[in-house]
Amino acid sequence: MIDVAVIGAGPNGLAAAAVAARAGLNVQVYEANDSIGGAARTQSLNGSEAIFDLGSAVHPMALQSPAMRELGVHQKVDFITPEISFAHVLDERTAYAYKDLERTVEELGGEDGQIYRRLVQPLVHQIDQISDTLLNTLLKVPSHPLALATFAASTVGGMGLKDVFSKKYERAAALYSGCAAHVAGGSRGPANAGAGLFLAATAHAKGWPIPLGGSQAISNALAAEATAHGAQIHTGVRVNHIDELAAQNILFDTSAEEAAKLSTGHLPHQLTSAMSTTRRSPGSCVVHFVLSEPVPWRDQALSTAGTVHLGGTAKQVGAAERTANRRGAANPFMIVAQPSLFDDSRAPAGQHVIWAYCHVPLDSSQDMRQEIQTMINKAAPGFSEIILEAHVVTAQDLERQNAALIGGDLSGGTMDLLGTIKRPRISLDPWYLLSKGLYLISSAAPPGPSVHGMGGFLGAQSMLKREYNIKNWKSVK
Repeated sequence: MIDVAVIGAGPNGLAAAAVAARAGLNVQVYEANDSIGGAARTQSLNGSEAIFDLGSAVHPMALQSPAMRELGVHQKVDFITPEISFAHVLDERTAYAYKDLERTVEELGGEDGQIYRRLVQPLVHQIDQISDTLLNTLLKVPSHPLALATFAASTVGGMGLKDVFSKKYERAAALYSGCAAHVAGGSRGPANAGAGLFLAATAHAKGWPIPLGGSQAISNALAAEATAHGAQIHTGVRVNHIDELAAQNILFDTSAEEAAKLSTGHLPHQLTSAMSTTRRSPGSCVVHFVLSEPVPWRDQALSTAGTVHLGGTAKQVGAAERTANRRGAANPFMIVAQPSLFDDSRAPAGQHVIWAYCHVPLDSSQDMRQEIQTMINKAAPGFSEIILEAHVVTAQDLERQNAALIGGDLSGGTMDLLGTIKRPRISLDPWYLLSKGLYLISSAAPPGPSVHGMGGFLGAQSMLKREYNIKNWKSVK
């Protein structure tokens, strides 16, 4: 009998495998797809000569993550951090979030610059302490209570800026609202505001990095760490029920629904019911474009930005996001990543790829290419004329690519305040599924979505402590 079986080889599953293997356990990883990485995969589509990030393309949390640091990803992967972390196009105006906060404040100017500094600067100065708190379960006694208090105060201020004073501080509010809109649904609550602030702060702390070679480089680095310590990874292997596995412990890097299904007969009824009816955020529609030249932005400074937000003012962004809960917005808030500006391995010589997406209703089959193309054309006249290829991935397609993305929900479940705490249950040890040896370690568990590997990192440590009384996996010889 093996010690640990990990179902799913996304960043969380691979991080968990690396931790367990480094603790000296026999670890087997089972991935239904033919390649590892989950939402952190990079590959060709439809025979294209270009390669595309199938999930996220820019990785602020990878640089903040203790898992990535401890498991050697920061040493194994070349991260490129653009001078402009992200920019937000309002109309004829653009707001820029430079990695340099002072330059950002100067460019915003006047009261906009000052309000942005007051919100973000305290978080930038304490980013590592705040990361240690937020990249964990929120019910844990914080190691840095003063940093958490600072974050809470800024969150209240962020809610005010985005939802009350957005007209007075229009450019600052738009810049911040674009970060908050990474959390789908347009919530006006503290979880949305806090997530947006944390994301904005990372832009001025360590930047929003693009991994050389694509997101796959992160997954490959985690896999290399796991296999270097004896873990074995099996791709193209679908597990239908945990009874198939001769394993003492099983860690699920899957959706909560799939973990409940695979564990039928082993979990308490109430927990099974809760996991099987996970509250979901809207889905996403992604379009991968191959271009004959870089995007012809009207504002040429956007050609140095890793990420561009399109969607107008904070009020317009919020309205578009709330519309996305019910139907695809005609003028959606959208995110454009431009990796080939910084990494020429993504496309044939002279060509470029961009990755663009917007939110749509959960499980939608809606093709948003035209809406996305129209939005980019407004900010980049002539964009349509340089398109060589366009590969549309609907919300339903996202789930087909990666079964953990139920209905195209990239968040692993709704990220409002309740959804952040009850993930999948309210507990100091939420990864443990109340049945010996069973643990949920995906984005459906704390700390939630993004490529940081922390669900697997923390879930594996929970397993080691509970099942083997190993409290410090790094000390095991």
